[in-house]
Amino acid sequence: MKPIWIVDDDQSIRFVLEKALLREGLPTRSFTNPREVLAALEVATEGDGPQILVSDIRMPGGSGLDLLEKVKARLPGLPVIIMTAFSDLDSAVSAFQGGAFEYLPKPFDLHKAVELIRRAVEESQREEVAEERMAAAPEMLGQAPAMQDVFRAIGRLSQSMVTVMITGESGSGKELVARALHKHSPRANGPFIAINTAAIPKDLLESELFGHERGAFTGAQTLRRGRFEQADGGTLFLDEIGDMPFDLQTRLLRVLSDGNFYRVGGHNAVKTNVRVIAATHQDLEQRVKEGGFREDLFHRLNVIRLRLPALRERREDVFMLTRHFLQQSAKQLGVEPKRISEAALQQLSLFGFPGNVRQLENICHWLTVMAPAQVIEPKDLPPEVLGSTPEWKSSAQLAEKTDLSRQEPTSDTFRPTVVAYPSEFPALPAQAVHATVTENGALPSAWETGLEAEALALLVSGRSDVWDVLTRRFESRLIRTALSNTNGRRIEAAHKLGIGRNTITRKIQELNLE
Repeated sequence: MKPIWIVDDDQSIRFVLEKALLREGLPTRSFTNPREVLAALEVATEGDGPQILVSDIRMPGGSGLDLLEKVKARLPGLPVIIMTAFSDLDSAVSAFQGGAFEYLPKPFDLHKAVELIRRAVEESQREEVAEERMAAAPEMLGQAPAMQDVFRAIGRLSQSMVTVMITGESGSGKELVARALHKHSPRANGPFIAINTAAIPKDLLESELFGHERGAFTGAQTLRRGRFEQADGGTLFLDEIGDMPFDLQTRLLRVLSDGNFYRVGGHNAVKTNVRVIAATHQDLEQRVKEGGFREDLFHRLNVIRLRLPALRERREDVFMLTRHFLQQSAKQLGVEPKRISEAALQQLSLFGFPGNVRQLENICHWLTVMAPAQVIEPKDLPPEVLGSTPEWKSSAQLAEKTDLSRQEPTSDTFRPTVVAYPSEFPALPAQAVHATVTENGALPSAWETGLEAEALALLVSGRSDVWDVLTRRFESRLIRTALSNTNGRRIEAAHKLGIGRNTITRKIQELNLE
């Protein structure tokens, strides 16, 4: 992999980060000011440029924010982590507005800093692969077998003029399929005209489809060409055909039969040469049985039927579509594209998507605007996703029911808690929870055995944030006990715990212990 570039005028910061990253097997290259970085970028080749950039915000010889702007102009996909000892709102906002991957206030926990850098490296490597795929992305995306069947059908119909019926749930992309059928047909140079028959009032739909003569009705000041005339020589896409009023279905059947129709108020037949593609989310066979749709029109439209799968039937495509829509939303808004973590992608793929691809597109637009950081984590997903995903809800309930930090310490010594695991935990095999021998050869204490069982239960439940959940609970209990032991004196508690004053203050804020 390419090296991690570190920019800081403080030699001790550079030294500490270099050594810590070296232990992790991550190559580095250090600079003392932004000028050196820009000069190195001038001569850097694709192979020896930075994998990520970690920069201080205030340095002699240039600002980290100015460097961020210049680097992003050259390498828009490069993750940049901004460090600063000036932990103020303006710096944080400016960093994120400039497209920073993350904002790291000093003094920082070295372990957390390395973890953040590793996460940025992983995101960078994933984005490199994703960008290569995006560069070759077609007008429609899908790797699922059901979508590959659709693509094959479009290919087979590429030289055909036959009428096509597209069925599928709302938001599944029926108009995209219709456009693809037009684009790859002999009529590709002709117009593609789309009309949603459910979105236009019944009194206006006839005029929209067939046009009207001047004076045909009140307000008809001039002759108007309808959609059939506008689509002459091309393709007319009739979306939500199942909602078309029954009396208009007769007129549509006539034009499909011989290509002739009359404008509203007209007396001369108009000839049109149009390929019709229809789409519906309804069961037209059932509509025919109920008398709501003409059987002869159904058979006229249903020459070739393409069924478009719902997004929940092609979950393997959620990953590709999410990255595509995040790129698209960022381009529309003129901002840096957000990245999404693997954990958030996994969580998103568990959602049912009742609104299908359109709903996923809206979610990505929401995330582009509302996600607080440049990398989207599970907690950043919109409420409808978190609230409707069974796996997420059950995990949250499990965490709430087994949260050790909710129990206040009653003495100044740590007392292990016996946890009664809720019934939602899956049954564990007898050999799963075992007494592991510790480093000094002794059996683990009660709280260590309990911790092992708790970790295993959460892992089996399918959670992807077990480390964070248990770490927060452990740290909360440890700090609460130390504060209780020192009657709330933070400096003394930090000294007894062997951590710094700034660390305990930050932890109290992060864990909401105040």
